[in-house]
Amino acid sequence: MSLEGRSLLTLKDFSAEEIEELLNLAATAKRDSSSGVRHRRFEGRTLAMIFEKRSTRTRCAFETAFGEEGGHPVFLAPNDIHLGEKESVEDTARVLGRMFDCIQFRGYKQATAETLAAYSGKPVYNGLTDSYHPTQVLADLLTLRETTGSLAGRKLAFVGDGRNNVARSLLIGCAKMGVSMSIGAPRELQPDDDIVSIARSFAATSGATIEIGRDPVNTVRGADAVYTDVWYSMGEEAKAAERIALLTTYRVDDALMEATGLQTSVFLHCLPAVKGNEVTASVIDGPRSRAWDQAENRKHTIKAVMLATLGLA
Repeated sequence: MSLEGRSLLTLKDFSAEEIEELLNLAATAKRDSSSGVRHRRFEGRTLAMIFEKRSTRTRCAFETAFGEEGGHPVFLAPNDIHLGEKESVEDTARVLGRMFDCIQFRGYKQATAETLAAYSGKPVYNGLTDSYHPTQVLADLLTLRETTGSLAGRKLAFVGDGRNNVARSLLIGCAKMGVSMSIGAPRELQPDDDIVSIARSFAATSGATIEIGRDPVNTVRGADAVYTDVWYSMGEEAKAAERIALLTTYRVDDALMEATGLQTSVFLHCLPAVKGNEVTASVIDGPRSRAWDQAENRKHTIKAVMLATLGLA
């Protein structure tokens, strides 16, 4: 199947077969990287990288994945361009589409990513918005597959802020790929009904289950992977004290990892992590942690997305 010309705005737009194809391509890219094989598939091509929010993994993954194969990534911070200021997003998209082969956007509004895709005429990649983080979840799925050998029939448990962009995207990605998902969060931070309904519709096809609850121990029971994220996202720093009070009982520590009942359960985190808040140092720095594999896999899955959507796979 061909993904040429497609944008990655949310995994809702991709079938299970298409996601599997991206994961397989990423696995090949990772093997090539590990063995020192360097291709030049992006040579002569350009990537616009728009960042409204700071980043370590997303920026480094896009720049190294594109640059090491001969492409030219161009970093564009808010002070560098007129995105939505003195120039509409539509007009910026039209200009970038004339100059670049593809566009990455990391920022606040999902609508901005969608507008860039609609008006640029080029593939646009969502590197994170307040609604979705699809490139992260592709890396998560690859990491889970590497760890367990398969996706269908596995269980992933997410504890903490269940309504953030990572939890929302995991609901979609897991449901598509047959991974049952349970979310444990206080009532105030549970995912909205619409995203849960969408995930359950995908799960009905894949055979996965979606469970939303408030007890962290029940949430992780039988989980192949326990996932958490920071308790307050970028732009929510003023809510730090409130979130800490709400989420302290959801901290992933050694006892919660043992509560899975499986010695093979692993720990996942999209990073950056606040050790001592959502996870203890003994867990994220311990033998069950796969957080660093996830971080590396951002590069390989992002390379796969760009190769496939530029017709270079």
